[in-house]
Amino acid sequence: MTLEQKTNEILSELSKVIIGQDEFLRHLLIAFISGGHVLMEGVPGLGKTLTAKALAKVVEADCKRVQFTPDLMPADIIGTNVFNAKEAEFRLKKGPVFTNVLLADEINRTPPKTQSALLEAMEERSVTIDGETMKLDEPFFVIATQNPVEYEGTYPLPEAQLDRFLMKLYVGYIPQEGEDQMLRGYEGNYTGAHARIESLNTVLTRAELAEIRKEAAAVKVNEGILHYITGITFATRQSLQIMLGASPRASIALLLCARTNAAMNGRDFVVPEDVVDIALPVLRHRIILRPETHASGINADTALMNVIRKVEIPR
Repeated sequence: MTLEQKTNEILSELSKVIIGQDEFLRHLLIAFISGGHVLMEGVPGLGKTLTAKALAKVVEADCKRVQFTPDLMPADIIGTNVFNAKEAEFRLKKGPVFTNVLLADEINRTPPKTQSALLEAMEERSVTIDGETMKLDEPFFVIATQNPVEYEGTYPLPEAQLDRFLMKLYVGYIPQEGEDQMLRGYEGNYTGAHARIESLNTVLTRAELAEIRKEAAAVKVNEGILHYITGITFATRQSLQIMLGASPRASIALLLCARTNAAMNGRDFVVPEDVVDIALPVLRHRIILRPETHASGINADTALMNVIRKVEIPR
């Protein structure tokens, strides 16, 4: 079965509990197959936690959740060595990072020191405890959620942490028709969307995931597309609206996601539309706008679209 067919199955299952968020789910799946991590932003009650649990169920993965709070310590995430008095030795107590899908809930509720505890795990797929480095199992996918930064009691993520996320996805309100459909599910003895996760089918095994990742990696990218990708990232560094442009890691992220996007569209080659489709979620958290840009009411997505429109599209 091709990557296109398999991803359509996954999206079909996820849409049974995540209603009216088709584009969001598609971008989430692109990030998962590409091997990156996702930062979700949205007000409470939009299904961010539900999405993580549903994805883990559908792709045959273990899932653990960490509620980030102001008093959370790094050891609470990665684990620590605990002295066993009975056997007079230290034993490793693994933290929740030892899983396949890690839901870092409200990551901006905890100080930067604890947020940074995820850095090594996200980038190197390993953790170091008391000098001992341990590899994490594949797949390892971090879904971090945060409320908008203007809410009280939040700590903005450091730039180094933000750059580790392959995508930043906004979770918005669904159309009224979708909310109507969601409410119809509460008729009778229905107990909520979380209870329906157990009824979802597992449609992707770990062996199949490895195969479709190989298929995505084999998608062809010609010189014109490569130049188009770097043209976009270079243009963000020269824009008068942007103070800090996208890093070289952003160019790599665009390439990886464009390949996966092309394969999900049934092609073995990348076209410019594949790049544009994923440009905003890949780049929006990797730039810093100038103060006067903010003051004029322009957000990151608008500034990026202004940049992308000026980059020559390869023929």
